[in-house]
Parts: sequence; C-alpha cells; structure tokens
Amino acid sequence: MANRPSSLAPPVESRWREGTVVAVAFVLCLLGGALGVNDTVTPPPVPAYLLAAVSSGLLLARHRAPVATVIATTGCGMLVAPMGLLSTPLLVAPAVISAYSLAIRAERRVALAVLLPSAALLIAVPPFFEADFSWADISRLATVAAAPLVAAVFGRSTRHRRAYLAIMEERARRAEESRDEEARRRVAGERLRIARELHDLVAHQITLANAQATVAAHLFTTRPEQTRTSLDELVRTTRHALDELRATVGLLRQPDDTAALTDPAPGLSQIPALLRTFRRAGLAVSIHEDGTARPLPPATDLTAYRVIQEALTNVTKHAATGSAEVRLAWNRDRVTITVTDDGRGSRKPQERPPGYGLIGMRERATAVGGTLTAGGRSQGGFLVSAHLPLPAAENTTRRTDEAIEGEGR
Repeated sequence: MANRPSSLAPPVESRWREGTVVAVAFVLCLLGGALGVNDTVTPPPVPAYLLAAVSSGLLLARHRAPVATVIATTGCGMLVAPMGLLSTPLLVAPAVISAYSLAIRAERRVALAVLLPSAALLIAVPPFFEADFSWADISRLATVAAAPLVAAVFGRSTRHRRAYLAIMEERARRAEESRDEEARRRVAGERLRIARELHDLVAHQITLANAQATVAAHLFTTRPEQTRTSLDELVRTTRHALDELRATVGLLRQPDDTAALTDPAPGLSQIPALLRTFRRAGLAVSIHEDGTARPLPPATDLTAYRVIQEALTNVTKHAATGSAEVRLAWNRDRVTITVTDDGRGSRKPQERPPGYGLIGMRERATAVGGTLTAGGRSQGGFLVSAHLPLPAAENTTRRTDEAIEGEGR
C-alpha cells in the first residue's frame, strides 16, 4: 500500500519559510561572532558556530511553544559572554525573533512578564565576563536589551493589524450575507405579490367564465335565441382574462426583454365595469357610497379594487345566493369597504376546496397599513370588511392644487 502524506504535515511553503528564518538567524549569529572589541572583524570561532546552530534551531518551536522558545533563546544569549564572545544584537538574533513571535501569539501581560526579565538577563551577565568592561559598553548592552523589546512592539503591531483585517473580513462577509438575505427577501416579496395578482385574476375571471358558461348551457335548452348573447359575454370575459394575465406575467420579464404591457393598475374607478361583469354572470350586485370620495394612493387603490373583486368572486363561487351588496364608507382617515351577501337564494354553492382568497385579501390590506375581517353574519350570509387608511386631507388637497397649477402652467 502506498504511503499517503499526513494531513498534519506542514505545507511546503511553511517549511521553506521556517527554513529561511532559521538560516537568517544562523547567519546573523555568525556575523555577531565575527565582531570583536574596537569594531575588529575576525573569523567566527567555534563557539560562535555552536551557539548559532543551537539558538537558531530553537526557533523551529516558536509557533508551538513561544514562551519556552523565548526562555531557551534567552538562555543561549546569556552564554555569549561566558563563551568569550562580544555580546551584540546580532548574537542574540534568535532571542529577538522569538520575542517577535511571542508578541504576536501571546496576550500583552504574558508577553511583558516574559520579555522584560529576558531583556534584563541578556545584559546582566556580560559585565561579569567581559574584560575591561567600562561605562562605554553600556550603550552596546542597551541595544542588546532593546532589540527584543523593539521586536515585541513590531509583533504587537502585526497582531493588531491581523485582528483588524480579520474583523474587516468578517464584516464584509456579514454584509455580503445581509445583501444576499435582503435580495432573497425582496424576491420572495415580489413572488408573493405576483402570486396574489395571479390568484385574484384567475379566480375572478375563471369564475365569471364558468358562471357565464353555465348560463349559456341553461339557455341552450330553454331559450336558444339568447345563447349567442351569453357566448359573446363568455368570449369577452376570456379575452379580458388573457389580457390581464399577459400584463401580470409581463412583470416577470427581465429589464432587457421586450417591453411588457403597461396598462395602469385597476382601482376604484373601474369598479362599475367590474360590477357589470358580475351582473352579466347572473349576480345582482348593488353598490352604496357614504361620505365624500377622495383620491387613494396607487397601492391602496389597487388593494380596494382587489378586495371587492375577490369578495364578489367568493360570493359567486361559494354562496347560495344571487345577490350581493358593496358599500364604501369614506371617513376622515380611512375608507371602509364592506361586501355582504344574504346567503339565501335558489343557487347552490359550488363544492370547491378552500383557497387562498381571504388570506390574500388580508395580506393586501395589511401591506398598505389596513385591516380586514371576514366571517358569517348572524342573520345569514357572509361579510367581508376592509379598513384602509387614507392620506391626510390637507396633503391630498395640496397635491391636487399643485397638480392643477402645474397643468395651468
């Protein structure tokens, strides 16, 4: 069986990077070992090679055990003077590199607790082993002590920068998820709106077509001469259904598709035409209006039309009656739409499974800030009542006056 590479093995790039760091530390230690007193340069002695090899090799453990690595490299740095070498920042390069790694990975209190004693120990030993030690050597030892501390400062800066980049990446990821969620929410809302339109359209027109076809079939045996009129009504109803269906499906087109139909959305101004279609289908519908009618916002106007349409469609499909009443009551801040039937008559309700008409009407009313209630009446029949908000009267008057002035100009 062939040997598979371990998943725990470090990648090739990481091995090359670690090897480079160890090699650089080894070279710096040798350069430090070549320096003598009075800036003289001599070939590195054997102890310099040994010290460089051991202290540089310890750096391989700086990721797994940063504290132990700092302690070990500091111990190697303390051996510089006892081995007859001149203590310089180059000879303690492994301790500097390990201090940088510790500052990146450890908390600030841990780093300070380890690095401050380490810097102190690096300069505590040389005065006892270097010959002719004088105050002039203090500056050199100060650089030895400062080197790991400066490296630690750079390490903390790198830690903060990495944390900042991680936070920014997380924010970008969350923002992207929020945008995707918002896009999905808008798509779902648009799908629900189109589903409502299709339900209202299909339920209304197909119900009318079915009622007209039933009337035509009845007249065919009793009064054949009137069958043609009923069939003409059926043709007009189905043609109108196809036009509305085409306009609604046109909402699904992409922006670069051919232009869809742009007929205005229906509103209360088209209620008389709507009631005529129900009357031709055999439903006697009366309408009463209380108060002064006012212009409605487009969404509210469409909702009012769809509520009346769906309520009368439900009467045609489900109620055992041949009559219904529509009432509009205009108040200061709302319009109340009431559709009622008495539930009596010679017609039999059609046996159909429950649909989504009432749910759709209630969702439409809620979407424009209104409410809708529906249920049976104590005296018989069914009642649908919708309360839709109206814009402030003064705002409506101002908009109307501005429109008139604009037309005058």
